[in-house]
Amino acid sequence: MSLKTQHVADPTSASAAVVALAGNPNTGKTTLFNELTGYRQRVGNYPGVTVEKKTGRLAVAERGDRPVLVIDLPGAYGFSARSHDEMVVIDTLTGRGTGGRPDLVVAVVDAVNLRRNLFLTSQLLELGIPVVIALNMVDLAESRNIRIDARALEQALGVPVVPVVATRGQGIEQLKQLVVQSIGADPPSSYPQMPDEIVREIEDLRGVFGSAQTGSGDPPLSHVELLQVLLEPEGFGEKRLADGPGGQHRVEELSIRRNRLADAGLNPAHIEAEVRYRWIEGVIERAVDAGGARVNSRSDMADRVATHPVFGPMLLILIMGVVFQSIYAWAAPVMDGIEALCTAAGAQVAARTTEGALQSLLVNGVVGGVGAVLVFLPQIMILFLFLAILEDCGYLSRAAFLLDRFMALCGLNGKAFLPLVSSFACAVPGIMTTRTIEHRADRFVTILVAPLMSCSARLPVYVLLIAAFIPARPLLGGVVGLQTLVLIAMYMVGIAVAIVAAWFLRRVVFRGATRAFLMELPSYKCPSPKTVLYRVYERAREFVIRAGTIIFAVSIVIWALGYYPRPTAIGIQFEQRRAEVEAQHEFAALDTEEGDDALVRLEAGRDAELRRIDSDESGAYLRQSVLGRVGRAVEPVVEPLGWDWKIGTAVLASFPAREVVISTLGTIYNLSEDADGGFGDLRHAMQAATWPDGRQVYSVPVALSIMVFFALCMQCGATLAVIKRETNSWRWPALSFASMTLLAYVAAFVTFRVSGMFV
Repeated sequence: MSLKTQHVADPTSASAAVVALAGNPNTGKTTLFNELTGYRQRVGNYPGVTVEKKTGRLAVAERGDRPVLVIDLPGAYGFSARSHDEMVVIDTLTGRGTGGRPDLVVAVVDAVNLRRNLFLTSQLLELGIPVVIALNMVDLAESRNIRIDARALEQALGVPVVPVVATRGQGIEQLKQLVVQSIGADPPSSYPQMPDEIVREIEDLRGVFGSAQTGSGDPPLSHVELLQVLLEPEGFGEKRLADGPGGQHRVEELSIRRNRLADAGLNPAHIEAEVRYRWIEGVIERAVDAGGARVNSRSDMADRVATHPVFGPMLLILIMGVVFQSIYAWAAPVMDGIEALCTAAGAQVAARTTEGALQSLLVNGVVGGVGAVLVFLPQIMILFLFLAILEDCGYLSRAAFLLDRFMALCGLNGKAFLPLVSSFACAVPGIMTTRTIEHRADRFVTILVAPLMSCSARLPVYVLLIAAFIPARPLLGGVVGLQTLVLIAMYMVGIAVAIVAAWFLRRVVFRGATRAFLMELPSYKCPSPKTVLYRVYERAREFVIRAGTIIFAVSIVIWALGYYPRPTAIGIQFEQRRAEVEAQHEFAALDTEEGDDALVRLEAGRDAELRRIDSDESGAYLRQSVLGRVGRAVEPVVEPLGWDWKIGTAVLASFPAREVVISTLGTIYNLSEDADGGFGDLRHAMQAATWPDGRQVYSVPVALSIMVFFALCMQCGATLAVIKRETNSWRWPALSFASMTLLAYVAAFVTFRVSGMFV
């Protein structure tokens, strides 16, 4: 029977057989899923939660065969659900809210850690669903002198076992064949047997609950669910029961039965582990050759350095330095190239269209909006390339282990480190990296504080204002300068506020005991090139399609607000100025007798004057636009910060991306297009800006106020779009935008007032 992969089927299709991939974290489950589906997948979220759902389809080539839909379940160590991810596993396997139970379960088992992996497998065998075991990483097991007899393991478990090496594609075709053949087979009959007292209590609960449901339309509680709610006090299943109809009565019934088990000498918290691991020891004894001495693996030797209290952090700093230096160094030329292509595309569009609203929309709105999306891609792809390599080889778990103690100070765990550090390059990939954090509270807190890290988009604002208004004064005997200290201080502002914000969110918004940081240190292995490259492609594509559409729409809106209305009087006024310049040039050209060099100088002067007129006209239109008028309207609001309407307008225009503030200020200050290519012209214009009464607009307190505002404010449409994507709700990006804007305003006000007392 030949098999081939096809495009993803509709998960709700009644004709498709559903196969669920289940396994512990770090077992290579996702790599195996990619191999089974041929990397043709559909990505979405499970209904009502932010847990990512991946589906792919295997189709049998022969006519009449039933297509097979494969679902990659979140990693779980067992059915003791204490998070949305773990509850999704149980709900999918029991058919609760998913349209029915799977037709088959493929249990992905790590051959190196067989004893631990078989705990979940023993629970899967009790579901009453056919099971196939994919024994992954058999090559690593052999390298460690662990000899597993697959045939003996198959006989001990009573289900088919296929040795595979997912990273190399070994055993995949045999597994595909078994998947198709096992659909519709008899469910397993060999699994751990609970004590008679527990079996009686479960049957008693079934009678007491009757056809009780966890919610409207849900099926009755299954044997597996009843076992878990009985043996897992205050677990996710019990909490959901308590929230349903008659919840208090159900919790009381559970308490009565737990007390009866305790009176019989059975501890509900320990009995399941004791029974299952006793059964697992019997399986291990039959299937694993324990005669060979365990070799000192390369992973063990590597961990002597990677997890060492001194050398471990040094290695982590080195690796992170390489990663983020690469993000800046490698991404910069590509980002410059994208900007150059967008500029060239804009010029081509401008050359082929008539000057007016359509041209401005296409050049500044459409091309500019696309550029605002694509310019993020190099950083995202480089970062996820490194993340995929580090995760696939097993190092990320070591980094989280090393940093857990520090992250615990603000209520997070070690896995929050990488997203926060990534956000110094760009909050967009940083937030996307939070998917490695299993628990919802920790993940959401990390998402909400990640934008406080000073990303690379803030750097142009810092550099402009520091160069213009902070004296280049040497300190500490010339070792460091005042400008450098101010730049470092801007980064430290974000870090300090993020620590406080995380502490507050963890104890007020996401209240609850801080979870113990339990993380498996997987074996080091060679990353799969196909898996690594696919993850990079997947994240880049997801960003462009999902976040990019929102950024593009915001760019169009900002363009429209900055373009309309277009008073006719302004156009007439500047056309008259252009005509005067042309007339003066013609008169001067006729009057000169100095030769061709003089004519060239005259033409250059005329062109420069015409460019200045174009810039003045753009500034005049902007001041009369909706955006300019709003800027004037909000001047009373921003004046306490030391800002005038021009600064307020630039800040409003920079909502899609912080870098926009530079170009907006350039337009407002009527800078000509022949500027020096850097910040020089804008810096001089800002230094010369005055209030109507002659006072200078900009000063050191004003510059500090603006920088602190940008350090703390959510001025990034891309980040908001990605927060919405990752939380599956507009509530969190709205809360993040409102709270960070308020925080930035208050901090800028305090900075302006306090610094004004000393400067």
